[in-house]
Amino acid sequence: MQIARVKGNVVSTNKTEKLLGLKLLIVVPIDLSTFEEKGQPIVAIDTVGAGVGEVVMLCGGSSSRQTPLTENKPSDMAIVAIVDSIELNGDVIFRKFDEPKPSVPSGQ
Repeated sequence: MQIARVKGNVVSTNKTEKLLGLKLLIVVPIDLSTFEEKGQPIVAIDTVGAGVGEVVMLCGGSSSRQTPLTENKPSDMAIVAIVDSIELNGDVIFRKFDEPKPSVPSGQ
Protein backbone atom coordinates (compact mmCIF):
# COMPACT_ATOMS: atom_id res chain seq x y z
CA MET A 1 0.00 0.00 0.00
CA GLN A 2 1.00 3.58 -0.57
CA ILE A 3 0.04 6.98 0.79
CA ALA A 4 -0.70 9.73 -1.75
CA ARG A 5 -2.36 13.12 -2.15
CA VAL A 6 -5.26 13.64 -4.56
CA LYS A 7 -4.31 16.27 -7.13
CA GLY A 8 -7.15 16.18 -9.68
CA ASN A 9 -9.79 14.31 -11.66
CA VAL A 10 -9.84 12.38 -14.91
CA VAL A 11 -12.99 12.71 -17.02
CA SER A 12 -13.59 10.15 -19.74
CA THR A 13 -16.90 9.95 -21.57
CA ASN A 14 -15.79 7.05 -23.78
CA LYS A 15 -14.43 4.10 -21.85
CA THR A 16 -14.81 0.38 -21.46
CA GLU A 17 -18.14 -0.73 -20.05
CA LYS A 18 -16.49 -2.07 -16.89
CA LEU A 19 -15.30 1.45 -15.97
CA LEU A 20 -18.68 3.14 -16.41
CA GLY A 21 -19.72 5.00 -13.27
CA LEU A 22 -16.31 4.84 -11.63
CA LYS A 23 -14.58 8.03 -10.44
CA LEU A 24 -10.98 8.38 -11.61
CA LEU A 25 -8.58 10.58 -9.65
CA ILE A 26 -4.99 11.70 -10.16
CA VAL A 27 -2.81 11.06 -7.12
CA VAL A 28 0.84 11.72 -6.31
CA PRO A 29 2.64 9.37 -3.89
CA ILE A 30 3.96 10.81 -0.62
CA ASP A 31 7.36 9.96 0.88
CA LEU A 32 6.52 9.18 4.51
CA SER A 33 9.98 10.12 5.80
CA THR A 34 9.58 13.73 4.58
CA PHE A 35 5.82 13.86 3.91
CA GLU A 36 6.68 15.44 0.55
CA GLU A 37 5.11 14.43 -2.74
CA LYS A 38 7.46 12.08 -4.56
CA GLY A 39 7.14 10.48 -7.95
CA GLN A 40 4.91 10.75 -10.96
CA PRO A 41 1.14 11.28 -10.87
CA ILE A 42 -0.94 8.10 -11.05
CA VAL A 43 -4.56 7.54 -12.07
CA ALA A 44 -6.53 5.57 -9.46
CA ILE A 45 -10.12 4.40 -9.14
CA ASP A 46 -11.76 6.10 -6.16
CA THR A 47 -13.69 3.61 -4.01
CA VAL A 48 -14.24 5.86 -0.96
CA GLY A 49 -15.36 9.30 -2.19
CA ALA A 50 -12.04 11.13 -1.87
CA GLY A 51 -11.57 14.72 -3.01
CA VAL A 52 -8.81 16.95 -4.30
CA GLY A 53 -6.25 17.74 -1.59
CA GLU A 54 -7.02 14.73 0.58
CA VAL A 55 -4.38 12.25 1.70
CA VAL A 56 -5.41 8.72 0.73
CA MET A 57 -4.24 5.12 0.92
CA LEU A 58 -3.71 3.24 -2.35
CA CYS A 59 -3.64 -0.44 -3.28
CA GLY A 60 -1.97 -1.47 -6.51
CA GLY A 61 -1.88 -4.49 -8.79
CA SER A 62 -4.28 -7.33 -8.14
CA SER A 63 -5.05 -5.91 -4.67
CA SER A 64 -6.73 -2.94 -6.36
CA ARG A 65 -9.43 -5.32 -7.62
CA GLN A 66 -10.41 -6.52 -4.14
CA THR A 67 -13.07 -3.89 -3.35
CA PRO A 68 -16.77 -4.21 -4.18
CA LEU A 69 -16.45 -1.35 -6.71
CA THR A 70 -13.36 -2.68 -8.48
CA GLU A 71 -13.95 -6.43 -8.44
CA ASN A 72 -13.39 -7.82 -11.96
CA LYS A 73 -12.57 -4.32 -13.28
CA PRO A 74 -9.48 -3.35 -15.30
CA SER A 75 -7.77 -1.66 -12.35
CA ASP A 76 -4.12 -1.32 -11.43
CA MET A 77 -4.55 1.30 -8.67
CA ALA A 78 -7.44 1.96 -6.28
CA ILE A 79 -8.00 4.47 -3.50
CA VAL A 80 -9.16 2.38 -0.54
CA ALA A 81 -9.08 4.86 2.37
CA ILE A 82 -9.07 8.56 3.21
CA VAL A 83 -6.37 9.12 5.84
CA ASP A 84 -7.28 10.93 9.07
CA SER A 85 -3.84 10.84 10.68
CA ILE A 86 -0.42 9.22 10.40
CA GLU A 87 1.90 8.51 13.31
CA LEU A 88 5.48 7.50 12.52
CA ASN A 89 8.07 6.65 15.17
CA GLY A 90 5.89 8.20 17.88
CA ASP A 91 5.39 11.50 16.02
CA VAL A 92 2.16 12.53 14.34
CA ILE A 93 3.29 13.57 10.86
CA PHE A 94 -0.18 14.21 9.44
CA ARG A 95 -3.56 15.03 10.96
CA LYS A 96 -6.46 15.81 8.62
CA PHE A 97 -8.56 17.64 11.18
CA ASP A 98 -5.92 19.94 12.64
CA GLU A 99 -7.25 23.48 12.81
CA PRO A 100 -5.25 25.85 10.63
CA LYS A 101 -3.31 28.35 12.68
CA PRO A 102 -4.77 31.86 12.43
CA SER A 103 -2.54 34.27 10.57
CA VAL A 104 -1.37 37.35 12.37
CA PRO A 105 -1.66 40.57 10.35
CA SER A 106 1.74 42.12 9.65
CA GLY A 107 2.76 44.93 11.96
CA GLN A 108 1.25 43.39 15.09
